[in-house]
Amino acid sequence: MKLYNNPPLNIVLYEPQIPPNTGNIARLCAATKCHLILLGKLGFDLTDKKLKRAGLDYWQFVSWEHKPKADEFFEALNSKQFHFLSVHYNKPYTEINPKEGDYVFFGKETTGLPKKWMERFPESCFTVPMWEKGVRSLNLGSSVAVVIYDGLRQLGKF
Repeated sequence: MKLYNNPPLNIVLYEPQIPPNTGNIARLCAATKCHLILLGKLGFDLTDKKLKRAGLDYWQFVSWEHKPKADEFFEALNSKQFHFLSVHYNKPYTEINPKEGDYVFFGKETTGLPKKWMERFPESCFTVPMWEKGVRSLNLGSSVAVVIYDGLRQLGKF
């Protein structure tokens, strides 16, 4: 496991369930030097073939870790350093004002992030806008890519 000392952003996936989504996001982390944190109970085994295949041969370049105790990890963070993404909020991700090393949280594919976290810090909650009301959500990998690349742009990484 490779760990970056000062990643531009930390991508936190709370209880991800679909191996190809996580593998795809891992590849994005390799490309952007962001750190990936898999938080809580995973919906797959870390040796899953689909996870490995989606990350291709880039796993050697991914800074990542698995933190099984989600609440313990969450409580240890500085609340000024995190941003939650959810379909249940209206403030667009473009209003995130990221700082180096911030944590950007994305929820599990079926139920999202714990409501207690978002209710505690509503000012830290954002969404990726969708205009068609019949669409419930975007693919997790797509959402992460949109938000993280905008954050990197704001940090002057391009």
